[in-house]
Amino acid sequence: MADEQFLTKDEEQKVVDAIARAENKTSGEIRVHIENKCDKDDPLERAKSIFKELHMNRTELKTGVLVYVATDDKKVAVFGGQGIHEKVGQSFWDDVVQLIIQHFKDQQFQFGLEKAIDRIGEKLKELFPVQEDDINELKDDISYNDNRDSQ
Repeated sequence: MADEQFLTKDEEQKVVDAIARAENKTSGEIRVHIENKCDKDDPLERAKSIFKELHMNRTELKTGVLVYVATDDKKVAVFGGQGIHEKVGQSFWDDVVQLIIQHFKDQQFQFGLEKAIDRIGEKLKELFPVQEDDINELKDDISYNDNRDSQ
């Protein structure tokens, strides 16, 4: 995928809009991080590192969720903060990853991310509904690391 864009600007905006919609119903926080190469064998380990880099571990209720994609390496992971992870367990994240992969196999990158965000948002809404004094603790935009040349 090195020479083609993973998401167009329009598709990127639709993913950001999906994050905003999901977060309007919960006190949880969702981020998407996309990079070309995963510098770890296990994408979940890389997702944990990015989670900390994006300060997602600092959310008040520990309900941040990171969707991680390494486009060239075709790796995906979903990592949730302690507050949400304790309630849903690893099998929920594994199911979300499979949902993403299912759509990515058909080159439906935006749709796969949106569906994953919707599923995560519904679970967050169920377990951590939006509070009256809720504030958006993290940006909704997609973060990128263009590490194309780092091998």
